[in-house]
Amino acid sequence: MNQKRSFLFLQGVCSPFYQRLARRLTSDGHRVVKVNFNAGDILYWQGTQSPAHLFRGSLSQLPDYVESLWQRYNITDQVMFGDRRPVHRPAIERASDVDIRTHVFEEGYFRPYWITLERDGVNSHSRLPRDPAWFYETGKALPTPPQPVRFNSPFKIRARHDVAYHVAGLLNPIIAPRYRNHSPISAPIEYAGYIRRFRQLKAWKVRDAGRIKEMIASGTPYFMLPLQLNTDAQIRDHSSYTTMEEVMDDVMRSFAQYAPSDALLCIKNHPLDMGLVDYPNIIARLSAFYGLDGRIVYLESGDLNQLLEHATGTVTVNSTVGLVSLEHQCPTFTLSDPIYNLAGLTFKGSLEAFWQQPPPPSAQLFAYFRNTVMHATQINGGFYCQPGIDLAVNNAAHILEACPSPLEKLL
Repeated sequence: MNQKRSFLFLQGVCSPFYQRLARRLTSDGHRVVKVNFNAGDILYWQGTQSPAHLFRGSLSQLPDYVESLWQRYNITDQVMFGDRRPVHRPAIERASDVDIRTHVFEEGYFRPYWITLERDGVNSHSRLPRDPAWFYETGKALPTPPQPVRFNSPFKIRARHDVAYHVAGLLNPIIAPRYRNHSPISAPIEYAGYIRRFRQLKAWKVRDAGRIKEMIASGTPYFMLPLQLNTDAQIRDHSSYTTMEEVMDDVMRSFAQYAPSDALLCIKNHPLDMGLVDYPNIIARLSAFYGLDGRIVYLESGDLNQLLEHATGTVTVNSTVGLVSLEHQCPTFTLSDPIYNLAGLTFKGSLEAFWQQPPPPSAQLFAYFRNTVMHATQINGGFYCQPGIDLAVNNAAHILEACPSPLEKLL
């Protein structure tokens, strides 16, 4: 058994994952303490025997509050989902000064059967090096990752947990009156958007399948632009953009000026988009402005693997779609700095030059990169369905208890 530790849990995902993980760590002999920030946090901490504290103060009071808990419980480790939430920033920024380990969960870099667990930060704050030579040498020495245990995680299960969390939040004005959600969009507006969008999705799938078939059969070269969520930290905190409209404006302007005249730009919406932004109208306006009528294909749905298999190239801000693109040996250009933005994988010239015969990524480097990232940061499991949670709890516990972490060992 590893040395006993004292874990402080901050905010997690809207699911029983935290409950189960806390019980596992407690059964392994560790102490677990929780900070709740709202009624939803309280709801999803039920069933644990670990102490919990409700923070009802302002954000300016949070740093001292967290430090008081560190001292009171001799905290050695803190656990959170995402490294950019306002309620997490003070804890992250001060932890290194007192040798407290920070463990950050996030959705998987590789999906759908993986989640991410790193120390100190994720995405652009990851401790993964940005040196292709390091990945080449490190990945070469690692075994090929095992095939994941697969599980079915229907969206409706995730939706139920999200609804339960936000219904509990109706009590926030009484329980946590100063709490403000990190998301800029309220839950009722979000749900209304999803309901409207999902009602149309069946018809869209038929229409988009036809568009994809026609585009591929024509043999016309096309570039992919996968949209991301405006509310996602990947856009708000890990890029220079504030909305996907800005991204489309930049890319379509460059495409109009520098892409081959016979090439198409295929813009695909994010599968979890809430339908609150009228992308077809925005695209139509930008197409007219940049003289791209007839050269833009917009998709609400569609088989991403099929699209990337035939694409001439992919332009993305920092989406995990970029990893899928690299896996398909599709030339890839990033508008930000994701973990896979490495010489030999992504195109290092300008966007203007990318439209002209971009080179494919190195298959060997990608294989070694994938080996390393899987070994160092990815955990087989999920946050929402029971089989996925079972896997995630068991696999995450080993990483949380390990010292050094898998990535620290490689470094």
